[in-house]
Amino acid sequence: MEQPQIAVIMTCFNRRETTLNCLRALYQQTQPFDVYLTDDGSSDGTLKAVKSAYPQVQILPGDGNLFWVGGMRLAFAAAMQKDYDYYLWLNDDTILESDTIERLLKLHQELATNGEEKSILVGTTKDIVTGKASYGGAVKSNKWYSNKYEFFGATEVLQECDTMFGNCVLIPRAVVNKVGNIDGAFIHSLGDLDYGLRARKNGCSVWVAPGYIGTCSKNSIRNSWVDPKLPVTERLKKAVQIKAFPLKPWTEFCRRHSGFFWIIYWCLPYLRAIVGYKNLAASPTFAEDIA
Repeated sequence: MEQPQIAVIMTCFNRRETTLNCLRALYQQTQPFDVYLTDDGSSDGTLKAVKSAYPQVQILPGDGNLFWVGGMRLAFAAAMQKDYDYYLWLNDDTILESDTIERLLKLHQELATNGEEKSILVGTTKDIVTGKASYGGAVKSNKWYSNKYEFFGATEVLQECDTMFGNCVLIPRAVVNKVGNIDGAFIHSLGDLDYGLRARKNGCSVWVAPGYIGTCSKNSIRNSWVDPKLPVTERLKKAVQIKAFPLKPWTEFCRRHSGFFWIIYWCLPYLRAIVGYKNLAASPTFAEDIA
């Protein structure tokens, strides 16, 4: 069997050491690959440091306004022009184990053998401090009133899920040919969840790889829109910001994926911001799980 061609898709902004640590672990992999990295106008020397340490990385410049979706979309588009066999989304705060890519490839080949060639494979990370599962696959809540995509968690065997958080995701050419790039309707969050959901609507599937593929710390809720210590007006203000639920992208996500009564689900994160994180126990959003 020929060696598959793999493109690693990344984006970064002003966290030089974090990005370098990620690349350091990435280049311990046993499989060859090319890296496409968007540097979204970093001012902390990230660009220079990456060029110096890893001159083989193909860097795409941003203007500081791309955020996660825009940066990943730009790098993904550049890689897609060369029609790779596989594309690996990788957050720059994720530290991979040295055999991660090899394991994911073998798992996908196993899926393809069983008729699941058009399948996305998601790696689960664990928090480096707590050792608990942090990011990976996602499943829609089974509560009728909920619009939440809950973190699937770690598993011992391959398991199908609904969509994914984009920290470490292997996407084969067959899926890219069906789904294309990350949708520009989104800015920072939601684009990964939307991609997985669109993939399933296009006849593809999403699977969680067994075990852990590396580490990635959970985002803190401190000073975010779900921080109960903040006043209501501040929480609501933060809820509509780019890294939470900005009005236009959130509207588009709900219209696409929340059914006939999408407008009801659309209101829920803002209600949660008003009522408070602790008071709204059965929360219908995906909140702090979005990077």
